[in-house]
Amino acid sequence: MKAVLLTAAGGIEVLKLTEVDIPPIPHPEYLRVCLQAAGVNPVDYKMRNRGGIAPDKLPKILGCDGAGVVESVGEAVTRFQVGDEVYFFNGGIGTDEPGNYAEYTVIHQDYAALKPHQLSMPAAAALPLAWITAWESLVDRVQLQANQTVLIHAGAGGVGHLAIQLAKNLGARVAVTVSSPDKSAFAQSLGADHCIDYTQTDFVQATLDWTQGQGVDVVFDTVGGETFCRSIAATRIYGKIVTLLEKACNEEAIKLAKLRNISLSYELMLTPLLQGMSAARIAQRQMLEAANQMIELGQLQVKVSQVFPLAKVAQAHQLMEAGHTLGKVVLTLE
Repeated sequence: MKAVLLTAAGGIEVLKLTEVDIPPIPHPEYLRVCLQAAGVNPVDYKMRNRGGIAPDKLPKILGCDGAGVVESVGEAVTRFQVGDEVYFFNGGIGTDEPGNYAEYTVIHQDYAALKPHQLSMPAAAALPLAWITAWESLVDRVQLQANQTVLIHAGAGGVGHLAIQLAKNLGARVAVTVSSPDKSAFAQSLGADHCIDYTQTDFVQATLDWTQGQGVDVVFDTVGGETFCRSIAATRIYGKIVTLLEKACNEEAIKLAKLRNISLSYELMLTPLLQGMSAARIAQRQMLEAANQMIELGQLQVKVSQVFPLAKVAQAHQLMEAGHTLGKVVLTLE
């Protein structure tokens, strides 16, 4: 089969499209999936830069998100049958679990979800990592409630555009930061109540104005760096911040966080995979099944902005590293 191998730590030149053996089913409860699409996420180029989790065990197949058709099943598989369309988050970070930049992959039956018929294969492959990140952040970490206010940074991005829809489904009032009028219009189309173009406006002051000087109940930071540190001033007393990318803040910001009794949470959806936590990975699959219900009710859409064939994986990585993408980037493997 064709697969893209990570051959060393480095730039796009270390990604090699080559022929490798089709993976055997390693356990009676595993499926083999004929992949039709693979999501591209920031973690992919970060893993490429560092050579994956175990640089001494390369080459490995990258790509955490996949969607395809069940080609064969182990003798103990009960949840799926040959021909089922599935999607999932699995592997792709340099562990023994193979990634999805390939024509075939194998996955334990407990970690795969049936693909909603309303979603194309590219849209399904775009969903898992970003959706699980949004769900764990807003539902598990900060327990976002109806009528609360939330500021979502990078609201038109891969995680952000899903987080808007989840927050609205939870009954929250949603403000977002974006970088252009087009992205503002996109965020509004998904339900955002207030859009802040941070290239033109101080997002802290705009957030305070929107909340009558109180600050939001919750900040969902997908950007990190100075955006994370400055978000403290946009959060109300006893508010909450959940961040994907933290940075050490200056003493003034830290004092303000303490004065306001702000709760800070970190989100890394890779933890169950990294730590071998089967129950937590099943819970992540159930988050995908919750997404399926929203999709069926017309409450969730997935934006795929760019689709590349597997052979152009380098261009996909370059686009992701440049940042500011609208929605998600996907590889197709048909």
